[in-house]
Amino acid sequence: MKILHVSCSPRGQASESNRIAQQIVGFLLKRDPAAILVSRVIGGGAISHIDGSYATALGSTQPSEAEAFPKGSTSVSDELIQELVSADVLVIGTPMHNFTVPSSLKAWIDHVVRVRRTFNMTPQGYVGTLRDRPVFVAVSSGGRYSGERGRQPDFLTPYLKAILGMIGLHDVTFFHVERTASGPATVAASRARAEEELQQYFSSHVSQHDGEGLA
Repeated sequence: MKILHVSCSPRGQASESNRIAQQIVGFLLKRDPAAILVSRVIGGGAISHIDGSYATALGSTQPSEAEAFPKGSTSVSDELIQELVSADVLVIGTPMHNFTVPSSLKAWIDHVVRVRRTFNMTPQGYVGTLRDRPVFVAVSSGGRYSGERGRQPDFLTPYLKAILGMIGLHDVTFFHVERTASGPATVAASRARAEEELQQYFSSHVSQHDGEGLA
């Protein structure tokens, strides 16, 4: 098994999203100690946004020279897509910025959601070309967006479900640490809830799917 861990927070190891994502990776490695872990850090401007030639290729109905002779952000796109294609499990650790994904994650998405590579345009609409696989998303947010007491808009989870589904990734599970701006006691309680949810999820799936891989 190959695990791709995409880390999006500019705070790196100190971020709550990274903390939960690392725990997800830990559960996966416990299940399969021989698994290969590929870590892709994209927070803090680690990858570039798309450039003009790439944007032109994206907008073309036919393959362009920019795709045939990769350079610039098209070359970065090829590398990131290959990481994703070869992964059996995808783990994304991301903060919620202004109710949605941070710009670093949007940049990664713009590189890997690519016409004629990870999806095709058909008369019936967009069709993803990637095989489905488990995707785990660890989200940290300053406010609360889930449940009846949620007061913060959430454009992150529906967007990620839609854009990952567009390339063929439909098995998406979210874990979250909310209200990180509310003080240490609140953060500790939210972190404990997320860890409990993780424990319950992986315990349940190991017992149900032992020997069959994650489902």
